[in-house]
Amino acid sequence: MKISKAEFIKSSTLIKDAPREPLPEYAFIGRSNVGKSSLINMLTNNKKLAKTSSTPGKTQLINHFKINNSWYLTDLPGYGYAKTSKQKRKQFGKMIQDYFLHRKNLVNAFVLIDSRLKPQKIDMEFMEWLGKNKIPFAIIFTKSDKLSSNELNKNIKNFMKEMLHKWESLPPHFVTSSINGRGRKELLDYIDNLNQLIKDKIKEV
Repeated sequence: MKISKAEFIKSSTLIKDAPREPLPEYAFIGRSNVGKSSLINMLTNNKKLAKTSSTPGKTQLINHFKINNSWYLTDLPGYGYAKTSKQKRKQFGKMIQDYFLHRKNLVNAFVLIDSRLKPQKIDMEFMEWLGKNKIPFAIIFTKSDKLSSNELNKNIKNFMKEMLHKWESLPPHFVTSSINGRGRKELLDYIDNLNQLIKDKIKEV
């Protein structure tokens, strides 16, 4: 897939305020500081599309971007940022839960995982929640440029092995770097293939 147009449409906190155009939608979510905004900018080849910050927890709204006038990329608030107030974390949790349970045109969620870290309980629990609610998802391992090839392969292998303790089959996964563009083609091709599969099946939301 070639991205010729990527534009910010709107931010919202409630599903009822999200764009109602019946286009397939792909949600990007992960722990705070996982590199989500940088990944979105890399995918769309637009360094200024999603706002990046050295401060974790910067994204606090559901941000919708329209890609090629044919599908939505949704940037969701990061989870697990300890310095966010308890009330804020609760608000984010409800916002995210409502989105995944009620956004009818959602095709797939992408859960971002920092490839440098050992499996984190909060990530595992979130993916289990997606599975229990029958929400399709794939894993994106970020910041692959920060590791040697051997370290990267070892970490990913250990992560997937940990998942097999509770999962009968593993979701698709991608390895990316916002620095060198690794994984961009594979991710966009995956989205393109899903768009073709569900063409004409998206109902008005």
